[in-house]
Amino acid sequence: MLRATAVNLLMGRSGTESSSVSQSFIGLKLAALVRFLKSRYSSLPPCPVSHSPTAETETLALDDRIVITGIGLTSPNGNNLAEFRQNLLNGKSGVVDYETRYMGAVLAGVCDFDQTRYQKRRDVRRGTRAGSIAVYCSNEAVADSGLDWPAVSKDRVGVYLGITEHGNVETENEIYEISQFEYDTKVWSHHHNPRTVANNPAGEVTLNMGVTGPHLTIGAACAAGNAGFIQAAQMLRLGECDLAIAGGVSESIHTFGIFASFQSQGALATHADPAKACRPFDEDRNGIVVAEGGGICTVERLDDALARGAKIYGEIIGYAMNSDASDFVLPNSTRQAECIRLALGRAGITADDVDIVSSHATATEQGDIEEATALRAVFGESKAVINNTKSFIGHAMGAAGALELLGNLPSFDDGVAHATINLEKADPRCALPNLVANEPRNLGEVGCILNNSFGMLGINSVLIIKKYES
Repeated sequence: MLRATAVNLLMGRSGTESSSVSQSFIGLKLAALVRFLKSRYSSLPPCPVSHSPTAETETLALDDRIVITGIGLTSPNGNNLAEFRQNLLNGKSGVVDYETRYMGAVLAGVCDFDQTRYQKRRDVRRGTRAGSIAVYCSNEAVADSGLDWPAVSKDRVGVYLGITEHGNVETENEIYEISQFEYDTKVWSHHHNPRTVANNPAGEVTLNMGVTGPHLTIGAACAAGNAGFIQAAQMLRLGECDLAIAGGVSESIHTFGIFASFQSQGALATHADPAKACRPFDEDRNGIVVAEGGGICTVERLDDALARGAKIYGEIIGYAMNSDASDFVLPNSTRQAECIRLALGRAGITADDVDIVSSHATATEQGDIEEATALRAVFGESKAVINNTKSFIGHAMGAAGALELLGNLPSFDDGVAHATINLEKADPRCALPNLVANEPRNLGEVGCILNNSFGMLGINSVLIIKKYES
């Protein structure tokens, strides 16, 4: 409301139409705008002179505190937070044998949720798997948030979802279909274009839920889950929305291309026991288990959440993104460490203040080594324990960062760090002093979680959440 008032003052909107406005009236409006801005942002630190802020000096630009108030998810081992969390604590994997076109049997993390819980069958057929995942998780998050959804101003809601890629599934399917008709393109679906545009998953949410505010998908490879939350926090602080629906989604298992590409790289996991296939930091790891899923939250300004008596799962206190600029696929531990330090600096905390580090490790040989190197450089002998959610569900690509964060958030309540499973023979090159191996660890109290998500073409993201304290 205050932001809208400021814009109205600046633009000369008084609620009545007038063909002319006197200079004195404009002057009064500008004076009112100045008073508004001073009262709203007088407590902010001065803008630094340097155009190259460092992790030690840069702080978040605006003072609104941002909190998570509702959670919706589907993962290979759970379709809500309680089920997901319980299976993480019980060591239950969601990786199974899976048949994919042209390749036959592979291993994958497969979700099993009710697509028609919030969508009509017609809309499921017309849309995409990523869209259905996004619709399911978004509705679950809103329901969990306690918001009176019919009363929410839909033009003040923004939808910000991270994705690794989009459109491959639909294009592969259409090519396969026309191959059954001697490649007659008349068979090509007229739904292909809206299915494959990059904004599809977020757009399907707006169509399903009647959201008329902004929507974006953020293409950030496997850093995308964090990127969705970061975008939400920024848009809330800028006043572009009053409620954000944010997180990440992935439909990746429905394209054979991702399996074939990882296989050609020598980076596709194989194992006789699917539950033991994803083995981050283990000496016998042999690649990625591809997974689908979604993790989406309602994100709000703290003042708005408190005003309606919302449950607060955690507060976003810091984040950072940077680039390796070194290789298409190989990660860079130096840049990863810089990203972590930048996020810590923006949060105004040190490595010693972090209780749990949710690692990105994908069970590729070099990827795990690089992240372990970065973690040792930043955390050293600090108290922070390190765990890995992919060991349970595989790599959910655009949803990975979101699901991994959400799997750890209940630690604020129960004080327990879930394990990294399948760690039977730790790789000495990935030595981490506080890695939680195979069994959950009771920490007593958890106040801060740092979530790593890194991706191809050298994109890195770090998100820091703390337990809410008034």
